[in-house]
Amino acid sequence: MNTQIEKLYQIAQKKERLIIGLMSGTSLDGLDIALCQISGSGTNTQLRLLNFTTAYYSAKFRDEVKQIFAQKQVDHLLWSTLHVKVAQVHADLVLSSMTSWGLMSDDIDLIASHGQTVFHAPKSSHCHQLNSTLQIGDGDHIAVKTGIITVSDFRQKHVAVGGDGAPLVVYGDALLYTSEEEHRVLLNIGGMANFTFLPKKSSGLSAYATDLGPGNTLMNQYMQKHLDEEMDRDGELARRGVVHDELLKVLLETPFLKHDFPKTTGPELFNLSLLDQAMEQVEATNFDHADILATLAQLTINSIVDGIRRVTQQIDYVTIYISGGGLHNPYLVDGIRKGLTNQGVKSFEEIAFNPDAKEAALFAVLANETIVGAPANVAHIAGAPAVCMGKISFPY
Repeated sequence: MNTQIEKLYQIAQKKERLIIGLMSGTSLDGLDIALCQISGSGTNTQLRLLNFTTAYYSAKFRDEVKQIFAQKQVDHLLWSTLHVKVAQVHADLVLSSMTSWGLMSDDIDLIASHGQTVFHAPKSSHCHQLNSTLQIGDGDHIAVKTGIITVSDFRQKHVAVGGDGAPLVVYGDALLYTSEEEHRVLLNIGGMANFTFLPKKSSGLSAYATDLGPGNTLMNQYMQKHLDEEMDRDGELARRGVVHDELLKVLLETPFLKHDFPKTTGPELFNLSLLDQAMEQVEATNFDHADILATLAQLTINSIVDGIRRVTQQIDYVTIYISGGGLHNPYLVDGIRKGLTNQGVKSFEEIAFNPDAKEAALFAVLANETIVGAPANVAHIAGAPAVCMGKISFPY
């Protein structure tokens, strides 16, 4: 037997596994690295977050990735090179984090690498009648450089069996955070906004996940282009602005926002071209930056509030637990609370751990399912293929 396959078999037999989950989202700010101790599988999965860090990218590296990010036409040489470079950067960041945690490669059972999404294309967004999604950061390079078996390319299996490739958090959410006592919505506000609906176990309702629309992406893009800042920190500029009602109305007419659940989207749709078209339509000129930020923030708030109202209209009470970068924007969170006054709105930390670590940790759960789980473990999730995801790369 190949010694690496034998090692993988031994890992699968262990009572507990140490898995490093990696996530780099559409904000392109850095790599989330979560060291997780995981036991069991399926609904018996237990996860303990041992360590977490966000390793921020250099401005040069971020600018390189932006050259192919969400672009229909790209330099293929740059794309091919970045497929390797992203993996090498991620591997170096993992090794650096392990050193700071006092760990060696032999201490870690698996790396679960999401990679860097550079294009997401559900068939509803184009004419080719095929779902597709593309993440770069080759798992073989991560495995070889770190010396750790690496599970990657999770979204490809989802697409191969008929899914849209997103959102995937529903799998880990449903296994770990379904409650006996309450209906839950786990809301993630990253570049895009999505949620997982987790009905309480006795309800007879089905869990599912869906994208909602823009999270931070339009606000961040606007700040980067017009004010040379990465983001509107704490929503301070938006808070000083006045929502332009006519512009907001046009943006809310974006067809995706009216589609039925579940659905998926990305910065390929929600980008500054969409804003420019809307501004032309309302013949807007000489806008104050604060007013634009207030309007974009309200677009995110409305998309989230309307989406959650859709799923909760037949339910008396639901608790919403927020994670993602948007949780750190009090202007957004205040707006969501005002729009959902009949529901509880809390931080994800109240039922688990550091909200910033959630997505990276959930990819560790997906890797655990790949090695020791079974498709039947997630067969109860509505609109999501029952499948174990991820390709396995050996160090040698």
